[in-house]
Amino acid sequence: RCVLKELESLGKALYGAKLIAQRFQVRSCSHHKDPVSGSACLLSMIEEGNPHHFFIATQDQDLANKVKKKAGIPLLFIIQNTMVLDKPSPKSLAFVQKLQMNQLVPEHQKQSIVQLKEKEGLAQQEGAKRRKRKRAGGPNPLSCLKKKKKKTQEGQEPAAEKKKRRKRNRNRVKAEAVQSVQKNEEE
Repeated sequence: RCVLKELESLGKALYGAKLIAQRFQVRSCSHHKDPVSGSACLLSMIEEGNPHHFFIATQDQDLANKVKKKAGIPLLFIIQNTMVLDKPSPKSLAFVQKLQMNQLVPEHQKQSIVQLKEKEGLAQQEGAKRRKRKRAGGPNPLSCLKKKKKKTQEGQEPAAEKKKRRKRNRNRVKAEAVQSVQKNEEE
C-alpha cells in the first residue's frame, strides 16, 4: 500500500507504473495510517527473517544493497526487458551452510521437540541407559544344505538312481513337404 501511495504522490510521470502495480496482489503493511516510502515499507516487511517468503523486485541500488545484507531474500531486477534473478548473496550462502551444519533443524524446533517428548513421556532419562539385547540367531544357512550323495565304486551309479533319458527324433517331414510344394510350383 505504501508503494501505491508513493506512486500516486509522484504524479502523472509514473501513472503507468501505478497501473501495473495495482494489478498485483496488494499486501497490507503495518503503516497504513501514515505511509512511508516504498523502500522503507519493503524493508520493514522482510525485517524478521522474511516469514512470508517475499521476493524483492527493484531497480534501486540502495534498496538492493540493503536486501543483500539480509539472508534468504531473493532479489529480482530488469536488464533490457528481461527479468533476472540475482545470485544469492554471501549472507544467504553462509546462512544455508549454517543450516546444513545444524542438520536442517533450527534451534527453536529442537527445543519444541524436546518439550513435546517430555509431555508425552518419551524423553530418555540420562541415568538409565538401555542396553541392547543380543538375540539368538538362526542356524548357519550353509549347515542347512542337503548333503551330496556319494558315488559307488568305480564311478557307477546304482541302477535305481539312473534316469532313463529319452532320445528325441527330429521331425523332418515338414522340410520334405516344403521342398515338394516348391517343385510343384516350378512345374
